[in-house]
Amino acid sequence: MIGKTILIQALFPLALHLLSLPQASLAAEVSLTWEAEWERTVKAAEQEGQVVVYKIAHDSEWHAFQKKFPKIKVVLAPGSAAQILQRLMAERRAGKFLADVVRLGGGTSTSLYKAKALEPISSALILPEVTDPSKWLDGKHHYNDGENQYTFIYAAFPLRLLAYNTKLVEPRTVTSFWDLLDPKWKGKSTIKDPRDPGGGSPLLFLYHNPQLGPEYIKKLLTVGGLTLVRDPRERLQTDWLASGKFPIAITSKADDVDEAKRQGLPVDVLDAHALKEGAGLEAGGTMISLVNKAPHPNAARVLINWFLSREGQMAIQKVGPNDPGQNSLREDIPKDHLPIGAQRQKGVKYIRLWGPEVWDRTAISELVSQLVK
Repeated sequence: MIGKTILIQALFPLALHLLSLPQASLAAEVSLTWEAEWERTVKAAEQEGQVVVYKIAHDSEWHAFQKKFPKIKVVLAPGSAAQILQRLMAERRAGKFLADVVRLGGGTSTSLYKAKALEPISSALILPEVTDPSKWLDGKHHYNDGENQYTFIYAAFPLRLLAYNTKLVEPRTVTSFWDLLDPKWKGKSTIKDPRDPGGGSPLLFLYHNPQLGPEYIKKLLTVGGLTLVRDPRERLQTDWLASGKFPIAITSKADDVDEAKRQGLPVDVLDAHALKEGAGLEAGGTMISLVNKAPHPNAARVLINWFLSREGQMAIQKVGPNDPGQNSLREDIPKDHLPIGAQRQKGVKYIRLWGPEVWDRTAISELVSQLVK
Protein backbone atom coordinates (compact mmCIF):
# COMPACT_ATOMS: atom_id res chain seq x y z
CA MET A 1 0.00 0.00 0.00
CA ILE A 2 2.86 2.37 0.87
CA GLY A 3 4.46 1.63 -2.50
CA LYS A 4 1.22 2.44 -4.33
CA THR A 5 0.84 5.69 -2.35
CA ILE A 6 4.36 6.78 -3.27
CA LEU A 7 3.72 5.93 -6.95
CA ILE A 8 0.47 7.95 -6.99
CA GLN A 9 2.21 10.87 -5.32
CA ALA A 10 4.96 10.70 -7.93
CA LEU A 11 2.57 10.57 -10.87
CA PHE A 12 0.12 13.20 -9.59
CA PRO A 13 2.27 16.23 -10.53
CA LEU A 14 2.78 14.78 -14.02
CA ALA A 15 -0.97 14.32 -14.46
CA LEU A 16 -1.61 17.91 -13.31
CA HIS A 17 1.07 19.12 -15.72
CA LEU A 18 -0.50 17.33 -18.68
CA LEU A 19 -4.00 18.55 -17.79
CA SER A 20 -2.75 22.13 -17.57
CA LEU A 21 -1.08 22.05 -20.97
CA PRO A 22 -2.82 23.67 -23.96
CA GLN A 23 -3.89 21.13 -26.60
CA ALA A 24 -1.10 22.18 -28.96
CA SER A 25 1.53 21.71 -26.25
CA LEU A 26 0.11 18.32 -25.31
CA ALA A 27 0.26 17.23 -28.96
CA ALA A 28 3.87 18.40 -29.10
CA GLU A 29 4.79 16.30 -26.04
CA VAL A 30 3.08 13.23 -27.53
CA SER A 31 4.93 13.90 -30.79
CA LEU A 32 8.23 14.01 -28.96
CA THR A 33 7.36 10.71 -27.30
CA TRP A 34 6.88 8.77 -30.55
CA GLU A 35 9.72 10.58 -32.25
CA ALA A 36 12.09 9.67 -29.43
CA GLU A 37 10.94 6.05 -29.56
CA TRP A 38 11.38 5.99 -33.34
CA GLU A 39 14.88 7.47 -33.14
CA ARG A 40 15.90 4.96 -30.47
CA THR A 41 14.46 2.07 -32.48
CA VAL A 42 16.24 3.10 -35.69
CA LYS A 43 19.58 3.40 -33.88
CA ALA A 44 19.13 -0.02 -32.28
CA ALA A 45 18.15 -1.47 -35.66
CA GLU A 46 21.29 -0.09 -37.27
CA GLN A 47 23.34 -1.74 -34.54
CA GLU A 48 21.59 -5.07 -35.25
CA GLY A 49 22.67 -4.53 -38.84
CA GLN A 50 20.12 -6.58 -40.74
CA VAL A 51 16.54 -7.81 -40.98
CA VAL A 52 15.52 -11.20 -42.38
CA VAL A 53 12.32 -11.42 -44.43
CA TYR A 54 10.72 -14.71 -45.48
CA LYS A 55 8.49 -13.72 -48.35
CA ILE A 56 6.44 -14.51 -51.39
CA ALA A 57 5.75 -12.12 -54.28
CA HIS A 58 7.61 -8.95 -55.21
CA ASP A 59 11.01 -7.55 -54.21
CA SER A 60 10.97 -3.91 -55.29
CA GLU A 61 9.57 -2.52 -52.03
CA TRP A 62 12.29 -4.25 -50.01
CA HIS A 63 14.92 -2.65 -52.23
CA ALA A 64 13.26 0.71 -51.59
CA PHE A 65 13.56 0.10 -47.84
CA GLN A 66 17.23 -0.81 -48.27
CA LYS A 67 17.83 2.50 -50.03
CA LYS A 68 16.03 4.39 -47.27
CA PHE A 69 17.93 2.63 -44.46
CA PRO A 70 21.33 1.63 -45.91
CA LYS A 71 22.69 0.58 -42.50
CA ILE A 72 20.04 -2.15 -42.16
CA LYS A 73 20.77 -4.97 -44.60
CA VAL A 74 17.64 -6.64 -45.94
CA VAL A 75 18.11 -10.40 -46.24
CA LEU A 76 15.36 -11.89 -48.40
CA ALA A 77 14.41 -15.56 -48.23
CA PRO A 78 11.93 -16.08 -51.09
CA GLY A 79 9.77 -19.14 -51.74
CA SER A 80 6.25 -20.37 -52.27
CA ALA A 81 3.80 -20.17 -49.38
CA ALA A 82 4.17 -23.91 -48.72
CA GLN A 83 7.97 -23.77 -48.84
CA ILE A 84 8.17 -20.86 -46.41
CA LEU A 85 5.74 -22.47 -43.96
CA GLN A 86 7.64 -25.76 -44.01
CA ARG A 87 11.00 -24.03 -43.66
CA LEU A 88 9.96 -21.80 -40.80
CA MET A 89 8.30 -24.58 -38.81
CA ALA A 90 11.24 -26.95 -39.39
CA GLU A 91 13.67 -24.30 -38.12
CA ARG A 92 11.60 -23.69 -35.02
CA ARG A 93 11.38 -27.40 -34.25
CA ALA A 94 15.18 -27.45 -34.44
CA GLY A 95 15.41 -24.51 -32.03
CA LYS A 96 16.51 -22.08 -34.74
CA PHE A 97 14.91 -18.63 -34.93
CA LEU A 98 16.19 -16.97 -38.08
CA ALA A 99 13.27 -14.99 -39.51
CA ASP A 100 12.16 -11.54 -38.38
CA VAL A 101 9.27 -10.75 -40.71
CA VAL A 102 7.09 -12.87 -42.98
CA ARG A 103 4.92 -11.88 -45.93
CA LEU A 104 2.43 -14.61 -46.78
CA GLY A 105 -1.18 -15.27 -47.72
CA GLY A 106 -4.15 -16.12 -45.55
CA GLY A 107 -3.81 -19.89 -45.29
CA THR A 108 -0.14 -20.00 -44.36
CA SER A 109 -0.30 -17.00 -42.04
CA THR A 110 -3.22 -18.71 -40.26
CA SER A 111 -1.06 -21.82 -39.82
CA LEU A 112 1.71 -19.71 -38.25
CA TYR A 113 -0.82 -17.96 -36.00
CA LYS A 114 -2.20 -21.29 -34.77
CA ALA A 115 1.35 -22.53 -34.20
CA LYS A 116 1.95 -19.47 -31.96
CA ALA A 117 4.91 -18.45 -34.12
CA LEU A 118 3.92 -14.78 -34.36
CA GLU A 119 4.29 -11.69 -32.22
CA PRO A 120 1.50 -9.06 -32.07
CA ILE A 121 2.38 -6.70 -34.90
CA SER A 122 0.29 -4.00 -33.26
CA SER A 123 2.95 -3.71 -30.54
CA ALA A 124 5.55 -2.88 -33.21
CA LEU A 125 3.70 0.08 -34.75
CA ILE A 126 5.21 3.47 -33.90
CA LEU A 127 4.67 6.03 -36.68
CA PRO A 128 1.42 8.01 -36.24
CA GLU A 129 0.63 7.73 -39.95
CA VAL A 130 0.68 3.96 -39.51
CA THR A 131 -1.16 3.71 -36.20
CA ASP A 132 -3.93 6.07 -37.39
CA PRO A 133 -6.73 3.74 -38.63
CA SER A 134 -8.51 6.56 -40.48
CA LYS A 135 -5.90 6.30 -43.26
CA TRP A 136 -7.04 2.79 -44.14
CA LEU A 137 -10.03 1.21 -45.93
CA ASP A 138 -13.23 1.61 -43.90
CA GLY A 139 -11.31 3.64 -41.31
CA LYS A 140 -9.70 0.65 -39.64
CA HIS A 141 -6.74 -1.69 -39.70
CA HIS A 142 -7.49 -5.08 -41.21
CA TYR A 143 -6.18 -8.32 -39.74
CA ASN A 144 -6.47 -11.94 -40.75
CA ASP A 145 -6.50 -13.34 -37.21
CA GLY A 146 -9.40 -13.32 -34.77
CA GLU A 147 -7.47 -11.30 -32.21
CA ASN A 148 -6.85 -8.49 -34.72
CA GLN A 149 -3.21 -8.03 -33.88
CA TYR A 150 -0.96 -10.65 -35.49
CA THR A 151 -1.38 -10.66 -39.28
CA PHE A 152 -1.77 -7.22 -40.85
CA ILE A 153 -3.51 -7.07 -44.24
CA TYR A 154 -1.98 -4.18 -46.17
CA ALA A 155 -3.47 -4.61 -49.66
CA ALA A 156 -6.46 -6.18 -51.39
CA PHE A 157 -7.73 -6.35 -54.93
CA PRO A 158 -10.82 -7.56 -56.81
CA LEU A 159 -10.37 -11.27 -57.39
CA ARG A 160 -10.25 -12.18 -61.08
CA LEU A 161 -11.24 -15.81 -60.97
CA LEU A 162 -12.38 -16.98 -64.37
CA ALA A 163 -9.65 -17.56 -66.96
CA TYR A 164 -10.32 -19.01 -70.40
CA ASN A 165 -8.79 -20.09 -73.69
CA THR A 166 -9.65 -17.36 -76.19
CA LYS A 167 -9.85 -19.83 -79.10
CA LEU A 168 -12.29 -22.16 -77.39
CA VAL A 169 -14.42 -19.94 -75.16
CA GLU A 170 -16.50 -16.92 -76.14
CA PRO A 171 -16.40 -14.76 -72.96
CA ARG A 172 -19.74 -13.08 -73.70
CA THR A 173 -21.47 -16.42 -73.19
CA VAL A 174 -20.18 -16.71 -69.62
CA THR A 175 -21.97 -14.19 -67.43
CA SER A 176 -22.46 -16.34 -64.33
CA PHE A 177 -20.64 -19.11 -62.50
CA TRP A 178 -23.77 -21.20 -63.05
CA ASP A 179 -22.93 -21.17 -66.77
CA LEU A 180 -20.10 -23.57 -65.99
CA LEU A 181 -22.73 -26.26 -65.38
CA ASP A 182 -23.71 -26.16 -69.06
CA PRO A 183 -23.15 -29.69 -70.45
CA LYS A 184 -20.81 -28.31 -73.12
CA TRP A 185 -18.29 -27.40 -70.40
CA LYS A 186 -18.51 -30.69 -68.49
CA GLY A 187 -15.03 -31.91 -67.62
CA LYS A 188 -13.38 -28.87 -69.21
CA SER A 189 -12.59 -26.66 -66.20
CA THR A 190 -10.08 -26.76 -63.36
CA ILE A 191 -9.59 -25.30 -59.91
CA LYS A 192 -6.70 -25.58 -57.48
CA ASP A 193 -7.25 -28.09 -54.70
CA PRO A 194 -8.09 -26.13 -51.51
CA ARG A 195 -6.19 -28.74 -49.49
CA ASP A 196 -2.94 -27.39 -50.96
CA PRO A 197 -1.27 -24.43 -49.15
CA GLY A 198 -2.07 -21.20 -50.97
CA GLY A 199 -4.85 -22.81 -53.02
CA GLY A 200 -7.96 -21.65 -51.23
CA SER A 201 -9.12 -18.35 -52.72
CA PRO A 202 -11.32 -19.57 -55.59
CA LEU A 203 -13.25 -22.13 -53.56
CA LEU A 204 -13.42 -19.73 -50.60
CA PHE A 205 -15.20 -17.24 -52.83
CA LEU A 206 -17.60 -19.86 -54.15
CA TYR A 207 -18.25 -21.28 -50.68
CA HIS A 208 -18.90 -17.96 -48.92
CA ASN A 209 -20.88 -16.39 -51.78
CA PRO A 210 -24.58 -16.44 -50.79
CA GLN A 211 -25.55 -16.87 -54.46
CA LEU A 212 -23.37 -19.98 -54.80
CA GLY A 213 -22.25 -21.80 -51.65
CA PRO A 214 -21.69 -25.51 -50.85
CA GLU A 215 -24.53 -26.77 -53.05
CA TYR A 216 -23.06 -25.06 -56.09
CA ILE A 217 -19.63 -26.54 -55.34
CA LYS A 218 -21.18 -30.02 -55.12
CA LYS A 219 -22.78 -29.59 -58.53
CA LEU A 220 -19.60 -28.15 -60.03
CA LEU A 221 -17.55 -31.13 -58.85
CA THR A 222 -20.13 -33.71 -59.92
CA VAL A 223 -22.38 -32.47 -62.71
CA GLY A 224 -19.76 -30.05 -64.02
CA GLY A 225 -16.88 -32.51 -63.79
CA LEU A 226 -14.53 -29.92 -62.28
CA THR A 227 -10.91 -31.13 -62.07
CA LEU A 228 -8.89 -30.36 -58.91
CA VAL A 229 -5.25 -29.43 -59.48
CA ARG A 230 -2.41 -30.13 -57.06
CA ASP A 231 0.75 -28.57 -58.42
CA PRO A 232 3.73 -27.27 -56.39
CA ARG A 233 4.94 -25.34 -59.45
CA GLU A 234 1.60 -23.45 -59.54
CA ARG A 235 1.76 -23.24 -63.35
CA LEU A 236 -0.16 -26.32 -64.41
CA GLN A 237 -3.56 -24.63 -64.61
CA THR A 238 -2.21 -21.97 -66.94
CA ASP A 239 -0.35 -24.53 -69.07
CA TRP A 240 -3.50 -26.63 -69.51
CA LEU A 241 -5.50 -23.48 -70.25
CA ALA A 242 -3.14 -22.37 -73.01
CA SER A 243 -2.98 -25.85 -74.58
CA GLY A 244 -6.76 -26.15 -74.59
CA LYS A 245 -6.75 -29.33 -72.53
CA PHE A 246 -8.94 -27.52 -69.99
CA PRO A 247 -10.22 -24.31 -71.66
CA ILE A 248 -11.65 -22.84 -68.44
CA ALA A 249 -9.82 -22.28 -65.15
CA ILE A 250 -11.19 -20.96 -61.89
CA THR A 251 -7.78 -19.61 -61.00
CA SER A 252 -5.98 -18.09 -58.06
CA LYS A 253 -3.13 -17.14 -60.40
CA ALA A 254 -4.57 -14.49 -62.71
CA ASP A 255 -1.10 -12.89 -62.93
CA ASP A 256 0.26 -16.10 -64.46
CA VAL A 257 -2.48 -15.99 -67.09
CA ASP A 258 -1.65 -12.34 -67.80
CA GLU A 259 1.99 -13.28 -68.31
CA ALA A 260 1.03 -16.12 -70.67
CA LYS A 261 -1.14 -13.67 -72.63
CA ARG A 262 1.82 -11.27 -72.98
CA GLN A 263 3.79 -14.18 -74.42
CA GLY A 264 1.19 -14.52 -77.16
CA LEU A 265 -0.67 -17.54 -75.79
CA PRO A 266 -4.47 -17.68 -76.36
CA VAL A 267 -5.55 -16.99 -72.79
CA ASP A 268 -7.29 -14.20 -70.87
CA VAL A 269 -9.10 -13.49 -67.61
CA LEU A 270 -12.58 -12.04 -67.18
CA ASP A 271 -12.91 -8.77 -65.29
CA ALA A 272 -13.67 -9.40 -61.61
CA HIS A 273 -16.94 -7.47 -61.89
CA ALA A 274 -18.21 -9.24 -65.04
CA LEU A 275 -20.12 -12.09 -63.37
CA LYS A 276 -23.58 -11.86 -61.80
CA GLU A 277 -22.53 -13.29 -58.46
CA GLY A 278 -20.35 -10.31 -57.60
CA ALA A 279 -16.65 -10.06 -56.85
CA GLY A 280 -14.36 -11.19 -54.10
CA LEU A 281 -11.85 -8.90 -52.44
CA GLU A 282 -8.64 -10.88 -52.15
CA ALA A 283 -5.71 -10.31 -49.83
CA GLY A 284 -3.66 -13.26 -51.04
CA GLY A 285 0.04 -12.75 -50.46
CA THR A 286 -0.56 -9.28 -49.01
CA MET A 287 -0.25 -10.00 -45.31
CA ILE A 288 2.72 -9.12 -43.14
CA SER A 289 3.56 -10.49 -39.69
CA LEU A 290 6.23 -10.14 -37.04
CA VAL A 291 7.78 -13.48 -36.06
CA ASN A 292 8.23 -14.06 -32.35
CA LYS A 293 11.74 -14.62 -30.97
CA ALA A 294 12.96 -12.52 -33.91
CA PRO A 295 16.77 -12.23 -33.95
CA HIS A 296 16.61 -8.57 -35.06
CA PRO A 297 13.51 -7.16 -33.28
CA ASN A 298 14.34 -3.47 -33.70
CA ALA A 299 15.17 -3.82 -37.38
CA ALA A 300 11.89 -5.70 -37.82
CA ARG A 301 9.98 -2.82 -36.21
CA VAL A 302 11.66 -0.26 -38.45
CA LEU A 303 10.94 -2.29 -41.56
CA ILE A 304 7.27 -2.89 -40.64
CA ASN A 305 6.63 0.77 -39.86
CA TRP A 306 8.24 1.93 -43.08
CA PHE A 307 6.45 -0.77 -45.06
CA LEU A 308 3.03 0.37 -43.77
CA SER A 309 3.79 4.09 -44.16
CA ARG A 310 2.62 6.14 -47.14
CA GLU A 311 6.07 5.86 -48.67
CA GLY A 312 6.22 2.10 -48.21
CA GLN A 313 2.71 1.49 -49.49
CA MET A 314 3.33 3.65 -52.54
CA ALA A 315 6.38 1.47 -53.20
CA ILE A 316 4.25 -1.69 -53.15
CA GLN A 317 1.86 -0.02 -55.59
CA LYS A 318 4.52 0.76 -58.18
CA VAL A 319 3.74 -0.87 -61.50
CA GLY A 320 6.59 -2.41 -63.45
CA PRO A 321 6.66 -3.62 -67.08
CA ASN A 322 5.05 -6.95 -66.16
CA ASP A 323 3.87 -6.07 -62.65
CA PRO A 324 0.21 -5.21 -62.05
CA GLY A 325 1.02 -3.54 -58.74
CA GLN A 326 -0.80 -4.11 -55.46
CA ASN A 327 -3.76 -2.06 -54.33
CA SER A 328 -2.91 -0.83 -50.84
CA LEU A 329 -5.64 -0.62 -48.23
CA ARG A 330 -4.27 2.82 -47.42
CA GLU A 331 -6.75 5.27 -48.86
CA ASP A 332 -4.54 8.36 -48.61
CA ILE A 333 -2.30 7.46 -51.55
CA PRO A 334 -2.98 7.72 -55.31
CA LYS A 335 -4.30 4.67 -57.17
CA ASP A 336 -5.16 5.99 -60.63
CA HIS A 337 -1.99 4.47 -62.08
CA LEU A 338 -3.06 0.93 -61.16
CA PRO A 339 -4.50 -1.30 -63.90
CA ILE A 340 -8.29 -1.26 -64.05
CA GLY A 341 -8.40 -4.89 -63.00
CA ALA A 342 -6.56 -4.12 -59.76
CA GLN A 343 -8.72 -1.16 -58.75
CA ARG A 344 -11.52 -1.43 -56.22
CA GLN A 345 -14.76 0.09 -57.48
CA LYS A 346 -16.75 2.43 -55.26
CA GLY A 347 -20.18 1.22 -54.24
CA VAL A 348 -19.41 -2.44 -54.88
CA LYS A 349 -20.20 -4.82 -52.01
CA TYR A 350 -17.25 -7.18 -52.12
CA ILE A 351 -17.07 -10.59 -50.50
CA ARG A 352 -13.97 -10.16 -48.36
CA LEU A 353 -11.81 -13.23 -48.37
CA TRP A 354 -9.94 -12.82 -45.13
CA GLY A 355 -10.42 -13.38 -41.43
CA PRO A 356 -10.54 -16.61 -39.39
CA GLU A 357 -14.10 -17.46 -40.39
CA VAL A 358 -13.02 -17.42 -44.04
CA TRP A 359 -9.58 -19.00 -43.73
CA ASP A 360 -10.75 -21.92 -41.65
CA ARG A 361 -10.94 -24.26 -44.60
CA THR A 362 -12.03 -27.32 -42.62
CA ALA A 363 -15.58 -27.35 -43.96
CA ILE A 364 -14.45 -26.80 -47.56
CA SER A 365 -11.74 -29.46 -47.35
CA GLU A 366 -14.17 -31.96 -45.84
CA LEU A 367 -16.71 -31.20 -48.55
CA VAL A 368 -14.14 -31.73 -51.29
CA SER A 369 -12.82 -34.91 -49.63
CA GLN A 370 -16.33 -36.36 -49.53
CA LEU A 371 -16.89 -35.71 -53.22
CA VAL A 372 -13.42 -36.47 -54.58
CA LYS A 373 -11.78 -39.72 -53.52
